[in-house]
Amino acid sequence: MARKRFSDEDVLNLLRQFEVELSSGSDVASACRKVGISDATYYTWRKKYGGMGKSQLREMKDLEKENSRLKKIVADLELDKLILKETLDYLKPKA
Repeated sequence: MARKRFSDEDVLNLLRQFEVELSSGSDVASACRKVGISDATYYTWRKKYGGMGKSQLREMKDLEKENSRLKKIVADLELDKLILKETLDYLKPKA
């Protein structure tokens, strides 16, 4: 079976549909069958996106983007630090 990728917005919409299905008396397995995903996928999504709105999702994406940008900056600074340390060791007079 081909693997299908859902966008974050699609996941939020599907979770809302799940809530409607479950509130109408359906069980998790039949709701998953209707949407076409496994139970494990449902529980993973619920753990990650449960209770989240679209604005919170947007904020989470912005924070993840900012976090990756800051990690790149730290990596560059660490590399510069190592280069300067090696240069200093090379230029130190040997006794």
